[in-house]
Amino acid sequence: MTQTGVDGPRPCAGAARSAILSGPMASPGDDWVACPRCRTALERAVRGGIPRPRCPGCGFTFFANPGVGAACVVRDAAGRVLLVRRAPGQFGAGRWCFPCGFVEWGEDVRAAAAREAREEAGVEVVIGEPVQVASNFHEPEKPTIGVWFAATLADPAVHPVAGDDAVAVDWFDPAAPPPLAFPTDAALLERLARG
Repeated sequence: MTQTGVDGPRPCAGAARSAILSGPMASPGDDWVACPRCRTALERAVRGGIPRPRCPGCGFTFFANPGVGAACVVRDAAGRVLLVRRAPGQFGAGRWCFPCGFVEWGEDVRAAAAREAREEAGVEVVIGEPVQVASNFHEPEKPTIGVWFAATLADPAVHPVAGDDAVAVDWFDPAAPPPLAFPTDAALLERLARG
């Protein structure tokens, strides 16, 4: 596959990707056939007790690492929690969760939590201490590590408004949440309801 550029045809990004990846993925890295650095055929080498794709040419080793997510746990004066309803196309669409999302490359995890509250619930927050850190396996092919931070509204009089990948936002009693998108949110809400 080629694209036409100023200097004539050039390989398409998809063609370069297909030289590195091949077929469906059974576990992370199983679909890697060529080194992304030097294009040498990959071998499997045991590192840390796990067979991993490794390049005999340049020494590159592929380590599958989970993504990192950040969430805000905002409570009002009555102890209710702020939740957002996930939009179509998102995991758990139509269900509810704490304002959350992935930490961007180079972004501080606390800044990511505050950004997600602003993008999904339309609120500025002051980030506090972590209230939960957990591994998320709700999507087995995309495991993540989540960090939930206590947060307070910068302006307690502000009215949250859904945005970004949320279609609704509301306050809920932790003991009576709506249908939830993530099991780890359910575990945290149970703790909050007891505490």
